[in-house]
Amino acid sequence: MNSTVFEPMNMVTAETLLKEAKQILDQLRLAFFLRHGTCLGAVRDQAFIPWDDDLDIGSIIGLHGLTEEIVEQAAAEFRKHGYSAEVIDSELHMSVDLKKSGVQMDWTCYRIIGDSIYQWPVLKIPVSLHENLKEIDFLGTKFMVPNPPEEYFRLKYGADWMTPKEAGEFEQEVLDLMADNSDSNDSENVLNLTNERDPKVHTGSLKVIGFDGEPAVDTEVTIAPTSVLTGLDKSTTNKDGYVFFSLPEEACYVVAVQLGDSKEILYLEELEPGVEYLYAPDPENLIGRANALIAQ
Repeated sequence: MNSTVFEPMNMVTAETLLKEAKQILDQLRLAFFLRHGTCLGAVRDQAFIPWDDDLDIGSIIGLHGLTEEIVEQAAAEFRKHGYSAEVIDSELHMSVDLKKSGVQMDWTCYRIIGDSIYQWPVLKIPVSLHENLKEIDFLGTKFMVPNPPEEYFRLKYGADWMTPKEAGEFEQEVLDLMADNSDSNDSENVLNLTNERDPKVHTGSLKVIGFDGEPAVDTEVTIAPTSVLTGLDKSTTNKDGYVFFSLPEEACYVVAVQLGDSKEILYLEELEPGVEYLYAPDPENLIGRANALIAQ
């Protein structure tokens, strides 16, 4: 894997692409809503969040007439307009990764599970907030958001959602909420993390190296999936700097590592069972890295 560091998107280009995406989806008569940081910035700040690195929009399969087949057709329409469009299917959603002019846009089409959808990493959000979407003014046009948006933000970001956060603080708050709302017992898949290897359970490991280049002992590691309903798990490293895991499937995971007073949250790590990984901090980039874990 090649580590990358996310940079803030070009806001002028982002505005152009978000309006173009609206035009494409409106012409297809597909309902969609702003979500995540794009929604928060639009409602709270009437602007994009300055450090945001992508655009986030969403729809719900089974709501407003959306089907899996229509998602595929819409992805093809985006390609006709010059976007790269990759459809990734998972237990919780169909994610359409869109990119054009150097800006990433994630159109996530959620699956309804019970009476809820599950947003990144795996936070439970009622479907009812999306049945009658609210129209807002943003960027000189109209967009739809969950209704009421205040309840969506409370569930997604906590009671303090009105207070602007820095990059890194935002990811930590989401992880804290996920810990409170773990649905690990609702899935046949199991996420297990500990500092003692059980050959019958654990299929891989993560070795943590500290800032001094030595194995980091008693360091807290958190792993959370983004596409399966398992909740998160935590462990501290053993005397050799290891934690051992079983992962439910090959997918993207959030990995948080606490090294002394420094905590790095890697929110886009592509991990697979049966692989030994290595984590080493980069003192020059303590936030915003992706694919930072090295397969051994």
